[in-house]
Amino acid sequence: MKCVGVESTAHTFSVGVVDGDRVLSIESSMYVPSEGGIHPREAADHHAREARGVLDRAMSSAGVGWEDVELVAFSQGPGLGPCLRVGATMARAMSASLGVPLVGVNHCVAHLEIGTAVTGATDPVLLYASGGNTQVIAFSNGRYRVFGETLDIGIGNMLDKFAREMGIPFPGGPRLEELARDTGEMVSLPYSVKGMDVAFSGILTAALSLREKGISLEVLSNSIQETCFAMLVEVAERAMAHTGKEEILLGGGVAANRRLQEMCDIMAGERGARCFVPPRNLLVDNGAMIAVTGVRMYRAGVVTPLENSGVRQRFRTDEVEVVWR
Repeated sequence: MKCVGVESTAHTFSVGVVDGDRVLSIESSMYVPSEGGIHPREAADHHAREARGVLDRAMSSAGVGWEDVELVAFSQGPGLGPCLRVGATMARAMSASLGVPLVGVNHCVAHLEIGTAVTGATDPVLLYASGGNTQVIAFSNGRYRVFGETLDIGIGNMLDKFAREMGIPFPGGPRLEELARDTGEMVSLPYSVKGMDVAFSGILTAALSLREKGISLEVLSNSIQETCFAMLVEVAERAMAHTGKEEILLGGGVAANRRLQEMCDIMAGERGARCFVPPRNLLVDNGAMIAVTGVRMYRAGVVTPLENSGVRQRFRTDEVEVVWR
């Protein structure tokens, strides 16, 4: 089944074309603010300008004609309202003009579904680490349950805020990863694990304070990574122990960090488990993950009527009835 998927939750507007679980194309355009963090209205304006060009490139790259499209899927939430609405509007228009069904997809669930589609993982714990979201997710009793999450800001948001204060442009995470490789030194930062949940704002405050005291950017970058990633790996391992699952799957843009991948791989190996990491273009926000999830949902009988296709900025992972499993 050929499906066009539209992703527009935050800074990236992306269209993916798939045939079932097989990715045919991904085309994306990322909004980069001139200063500061993401401005939702500016990001939405960017998406509106770029939408048609991204769509045309995705269709051309996939070698698929409009007459071949059987389904349209879109990110219904969670995310930034103005950005979500751009993608939802385009998806509704395509569905209506082509006369094909429409499926609204939970963005967080899509990260898990694309991971299982391309890595061979079958029943993993997902460590979902991105700009706006940090969750540990696993399937249990008909839903993807959240076994742990951030209590304040997403890990990617924290990394970008620290980078911005250091004069590093958005997105700052990749640059901090480079700086961390230049040293083996660390300083102590708050290790904030509360049960199965984590918190990052105190780490950000402490790191900024240490910078004012003259600690080098390289040492702070390494310290932030080692501390935060150890927290994430701890709660992910605890979720694996609790659920009895023997696979961990990484998702989200921060999961492209090689050090986080290495730490998860070590943890899994010590448990006799397996660690799965999708290709980078499927870790970051992308339209193919929306399309693959849409196909899986549709094949299980899920269709989104027009009257129920409004965006949901706070669409919780554990609200989704996973009827396709």
